[in-house]
Amino acid sequence: MGRKVAVVGIGQTENKSHWDLTLPALYRLAAKRAVADARLDLGKIDAIVFGNSPEYFEGVNAPEKWCAEAIGGYGKPVFRVHTGGTVGGSTAIAAYYLVASGAFDRVLAISGNKLGDCAHAQLGLSTCYDPILGRSFAAGAIGAVAIQSSGYMAAYGVTEEHAAKVAVKNRTNALRNPYAHIRIPGYSMEIAMKSPMLSSPLKLSDCCPQSDSACAMVFAPEEMAKDLTDTPAWVLAAVGVNEGVNYAGRRWYQPIGLRKAAELAYERAGIRDPRRELSVIEVYDAFTYQEMIWYEGLGLCDWGEGKRLIDEGTTRMDGPLPVNPSGGVLCANSIGASAMIRKAEAALQVQGKAGERQVPGARLSLGHGWGGAIQFHTIMIFSKEKP
Repeated sequence: MGRKVAVVGIGQTENKSHWDLTLPALYRLAAKRAVADARLDLGKIDAIVFGNSPEYFEGVNAPEKWCAEAIGGYGKPVFRVHTGGTVGGSTAIAAYYLVASGAFDRVLAISGNKLGDCAHAQLGLSTCYDPILGRSFAAGAIGAVAIQSSGYMAAYGVTEEHAAKVAVKNRTNALRNPYAHIRIPGYSMEIAMKSPMLSSPLKLSDCCPQSDSACAMVFAPEEMAKDLTDTPAWVLAAVGVNEGVNYAGRRWYQPIGLRKAAELAYERAGIRDPRRELSVIEVYDAFTYQEMIWYEGLGLCDWGEGKRLIDEGTTRMDGPLPVNPSGGVLCANSIGASAMIRKAEAALQVQGKAGERQVPGARLSLGHGWGGAIQFHTIMIFSKEKP
């Protein structure tokens, strides 16, 4: 679509409890890191796309008003985006299209949350449902994914051991990521399997933490990219698909919305065999069983075969297709930033700037996000080479 666009700057905050920072201060930290990475300052940004998950978390309605000036929005267009857990992905996609369309040249996408400011996050999430048909049945994030995971196990013979292998893989990877929230040396199968049960089959080891963080990305057109970075991450595809919520026969362990998003993204990126052509993937693995489900939704294998990729070590750092070198959402989750971090980490890989978590020779990468009632999916694909 339109102009060729690259990611030219990336900024993240550490995922932890930022008791010393307000939400605007947290966003400003990520924004300044991103524009500095792009050899810019906030005054040189033309437009801002602002993402934030339910305002309930920070207790301030319309947080874009609270944060706009802190992130350089004075006298500039500021657009708000919200699609639940994948809001960071939707924010990045919106920023990309603003540049690709020619509407603006240098666009800052930024998203985050401070879950530490919220006494009971689930209470707020439960108000996101239809007040008549949905709210009284809201099972909560862990409860809903327990249902998804139980169905997945029953349908395909997935076991607790498979989930534990995902936990060990990602928590081992997180040790190489200075931004990760959970970094536990020596994390093992024994630790994962003995973890306390929360909502069967989900153990504590299968679940993500609550974090405070923000992430920012700067997008620019081809003619400017060379002056803003020596290592652009070229955007080959940016796709979002809503699966819907209230329809009969829906199987949460067969994400048809993700499958459609993946097919569209691969078509736009010219990818025929994602498992062989992609160098590295970042998925939104808020829970261990979901990582295997997302493998299948992304078309890396047939339905029910995600466990085989785990058993064979395909998605380990030393495997043929590393997934979540950063440790993923399983090791850092502020909700608002999480889906953008997947895109940012994927972009860093093709830039060759991922530090100790770098996949050698990465040329094509994919970042995924999901949100809502397991309904919204976002995908961005990045290339080291200009399309």
